[in-house]
Amino acid sequence: MNNTSSFINSLSALPLTSNGRSRSISGENHDGSKGGGGKEASRLGPSRKGRPCVKLKAGEETVLAQIDGPGVLQHIWMTVRDTTPHGFFVLRDLVIRIYWDDEETPSVESPLGDFFCSGFAATYTVNSMPIVVNPTRGFNCYFPMPFRKKARVAMLNEHPCDIERFFFQIDYCLYDAIPDEAAYFHAQWRRQPITVPGEDYVILDQVKGKGHYIGTYMALSALERYWYGEGEVKFYMDGDREYPTICGTGLEDYFGGAWGFITANGGEKAVETTFQTPFLGYPFYSNAEINYSHRFLGDCPPMRSFYRWHIMDPIRFETDLKVTVQQIGVCNLGLFERQDDVATVAYWYQSEPHTPFSPLIPAQKRWPR
Repeated sequence: MNNTSSFINSLSALPLTSNGRSRSISGENHDGSKGGGGKEASRLGPSRKGRPCVKLKAGEETVLAQIDGPGVLQHIWMTVRDTTPHGFFVLRDLVIRIYWDDEETPSVESPLGDFFCSGFAATYTVNSMPIVVNPTRGFNCYFPMPFRKKARVAMLNEHPCDIERFFFQIDYCLYDAIPDEAAYFHAQWRRQPITVPGEDYVILDQVKGKGHYIGTYMALSALERYWYGEGEVKFYMDGDREYPTICGTGLEDYFGGAWGFITANGGEKAVETTFQTPFLGYPFYSNAEINYSHRFLGDCPPMRSFYRWHIMDPIRFETDLKVTVQQIGVCNLGLFERQDDVATVAYWYQSEPHTPFSPLIPAQKRWPR
């Protein structure tokens, strides 16, 4: 490959040709081979929608794609039903994992829904640049993911039963080489069901090496009264210990809003306004979700979902990175330390090898309140 721009896709780069070879893996072409798609037969005949989906066996990690490089994953699309007769939280029970080259531990590990900015195992639309969720549960990811030797995309099923129909398509491009300066994509999910007063929630830590931080997704369940979002997001980089190099001014400020996302309602109760833009969003707010599919009450705490993409402003680091957010609220008496239920996905690029992630918590502990 002669230059880095050979695998950068943008509107201005569309007229440029390259040496890339487009491929795609789905249920209809399990290895992405040239001329290998649509061979399965249905009752309509050969090559007539014979195998559009795959089964995910309970308790097993199913490899969806195994690709020899060099190449770049360009687009991932997935969809699945969000409930079964055996459980309501499929989107937290399924875990997406992506492995690069010869590594034994994943560089991407997150519940399926949260990776696509759909926390709480809930279904809603997301309209951002790199992550898009269309009706109904059409999960799309456009983060470019280069690899040199191999790429392996897998799905761990920790739901109580088999998932009979899982639909997916992974679009990628093969190249002769990947630039030396190209880093690897990473994403990690975390959750703290009850935060500790005075202790900052850790979005990401133990990152060693060179790279840049590109985004945060947060699913927050408020466990206390009053405004929840005075906590500041902090980036400790390249040897920072007690104090960070980058420190924000509040949670709603970090996600691109202001003054509590509040829209005045004629002097009555203030209303938080959801919004979605290419890089910043508050796509989901529900303080009265009720599950009508069974006879038991389904009341739950207020749930809020946010994303921030550092695409135009990546947070670059040379040797190490840690990202935290304070749990601070405010009421008529002023600021106070609070406790909430917080889950996040951190997205970043870095050189390999990466520090292995802490083990993912069990499926039931991932379920929303």
